[in-house]
Amino acid sequence: MRTMKLGKSDLQVPVVAVGLMHINKIEGKEAEEYVQTCLDIGCNFFETADIYGDGVFGYNEEVFAKAAHMSPAVREKMFIQTKCGFTPIRPGEGKPEYINTSKDYILKSVDESLRRLQTEYIDVYLLHAPDALLNPEEVAEAFDKVYSAGKVRYFGVANYNTTRLQLLQKYVKQPIVTNQLMMSIVNSGLLSRGMYVNMDDDRAIDRDGGVLDYCWMNDVTVQCWSTMQYGYMGGCFLNNPQFPELNQKINEVAAKYGVPASAIAIAWLLRIPAKLQPVTGTKNVKHLIDNAKGADVDLTHEEWYQIWKAAGNAIR
Repeated sequence: MRTMKLGKSDLQVPVVAVGLMHINKIEGKEAEEYVQTCLDIGCNFFETADIYGDGVFGYNEEVFAKAAHMSPAVREKMFIQTKCGFTPIRPGEGKPEYINTSKDYILKSVDESLRRLQTEYIDVYLLHAPDALLNPEEVAEAFDKVYSAGKVRYFGVANYNTTRLQLLQKYVKQPIVTNQLMMSIVNSGLLSRGMYVNMDDDRAIDRDGGVLDYCWMNDVTVQCWSTMQYGYMGGCFLNNPQFPELNQKINEVAAKYGVPASAIAIAWLLRIPAKLQPVTGTKNVKHLIDNAKGADVDLTHEEWYQIWKAAGNAIR
């Protein structure tokens, strides 16, 4: 697996991150095989969150640590990223009621994630969602404390627009190294909003403050979630009869390179010069291996646009 520099950090990480959102649905030997396969193929950047766990707050982190047989020797072979912000309705429940990025909540969440992950430090720690009550000075104090204690190496956010990023970075001493955003072939608004400038239709509406370009210019790695999905968790677009033209083109390109269709979906994101890091969402070992093959495919300019147009986009 080829690697990339993560934002303004000193971390050299795989270009494809492993999303662990559903690992708690396999557990046992299957989960152990999954984690070991990730390590074997060089996909050693693991991404999770305290809210993941199929209704049980923190369960996902626990399942991962158990499946990895976490120890100092195992820990040094991987990068771990986790998130906080969504709070459970009641202790132990996974369904969020509100968002909390207060100093006390961040400090408590870091310690709880460290315990569940069976590690002494987290490589990258993210605020999971924008908080309407965000106090950037409090966040900065919390980040300083866990950073100085060696509990967190780097910090990031998820689903932040340009102005929120700027606001947070004004107060936080450490660089924000990642911003996790929804992006796939069929959810490419982050790109298209910069292409339909000065046009009299909805495609020209800037809904996020040009956040993709902002992150690129400021060395904030955009991590793409829902890389195979359409809409908001709408389902997979691959082999989906709702997208006949797109799948025909993807399968055609996949055949040319001798890889699975999912590898082309990953390669399409990696071809964008902004140096994105797609996050997989599969809990299936075979699908994971298929996705990882996208790192070895370098689409041509023409192929990239053919796929984009097949998804329903137009050239102005």
